[in-house]
Amino acid sequence: MPAIHTVQAREILDCRGIPTIETSLWLDNGLAVTSSVPTSTSTGKSEAKELRDGDPARYNGLGVLKAIDLINRLIGPKLKGLDPSRQGDIDRFLISLDGTPDKHKLGANTILSISQVVCKAGAAMYGLPPYKYIALKYRLNGDAITIPTPAFNVINGGKHGAGNLDFQEFLLVPSSRFPFHQGIQIGVEIYYELERQLINKNAIHSVGVDGGFAPNLFTNLDALEIILQTINNTMHQYGHDVFLGLDVAANSFFKGQKYTIKDRSQAFSSKEFIEYYKDLNDDYHIFSLEDPLGEEDWNGWVELTREIGNKVVIIGDDFLATNKERLIRAIEQKACTSLLVKLNQMGTITESVEVVKIARDAGWTIFVSNRSGETTDTFIADFAVGIGAEYTKFGAPCRGERIIKYNRLLRIEQELNNQTPVVR
Repeated sequence: MPAIHTVQAREILDCRGIPTIETSLWLDNGLAVTSSVPTSTSTGKSEAKELRDGDPARYNGLGVLKAIDLINRLIGPKLKGLDPSRQGDIDRFLISLDGTPDKHKLGANTILSISQVVCKAGAAMYGLPPYKYIALKYRLNGDAITIPTPAFNVINGGKHGAGNLDFQEFLLVPSSRFPFHQGIQIGVEIYYELERQLINKNAIHSVGVDGGFAPNLFTNLDALEIILQTINNTMHQYGHDVFLGLDVAANSFFKGQKYTIKDRSQAFSSKEFIEYYKDLNDDYHIFSLEDPLGEEDWNGWVELTREIGNKVVIIGDDFLATNKERLIRAIEQKACTSLLVKLNQMGTITESVEVVKIARDAGWTIFVSNRSGETTDTFIADFAVGIGAEYTKFGAPCRGERIIKYNRLLRIEQELNNQTPVVR
């Protein structure tokens, strides 16, 4: 059985020019794989911590040479001779080597770069594409491998936009009755019609970090209205062919137990903000709300889910942080209905899969998401398919680091339909 021979890491740049880690792994039979990990702009306090150099004279302190050195000098040599298909054993070794609850000693970026490349190596060893290897290894997809429905970020606000909209992402979600390639088509057609609408209104139509437009609109409702107008200008029917989702990222405007947004001059209490969401859903029939409340507003999450959780998918991102303990508590309290998975929130494939299994057993839906600081690595596309996620959130149908993931899903779809040979 092939074994790990060499692991070598290097510093590269993410899509925003911020340093991140790329790691290559060679097996002793000559097979080689490479993987890179993303970085993030908006983070929850329960996420595992990245390791950064902290040297202000270099990349404003954001370099990752310390992480690179840990991989090349400490971790890599300890992996030599190990079977890459023993993902759980290797991940547990990395967790033990770090020895901290939030992985701040080695860094979640350091650990994930190893965990991810080991998973790719295990797939390569068996001659399988990563999605099929993950599906066979973890058995999370039920009877058949399917492609998740894409949720496209078409307008950026909050920390991902130009600072004038409070909500972080305004999303288009094609109906899951469509095959993936048709969902992509719907998203692209509406995205470029939205650009035309913004140009016609003399609005700014530059894009934010996730590829969604970052227009100079005045309120969050303005953004919802222009998206609905845009859909009405296409052949696609709102509420039948395509739906709206919101990534509110409420932590960014939750101060002093109040929610302050531009749509109202007075700040909302938690109860008032829940009423606002109920009215919003009555008016716009929202498909999903991600992080609609502050990550520690547990009572609010429970009340919101009780009020509209049977109509709207309530997604935990910062609220759950792909964290097992927070997820279990949220399930017990019925605080939301869907898990957003970001691999670098936890740091290992094994822990992320464990969290997905817990959410699945609770009957929740799964979204697999990119980060704002993406690379051109496509592993999360394979991961999403392999675990049987219902939805992916990879940004807008724009910018190379986003498009490459959608294109990977298109290739997997063709492979599953036996239209093309295996593409790895």
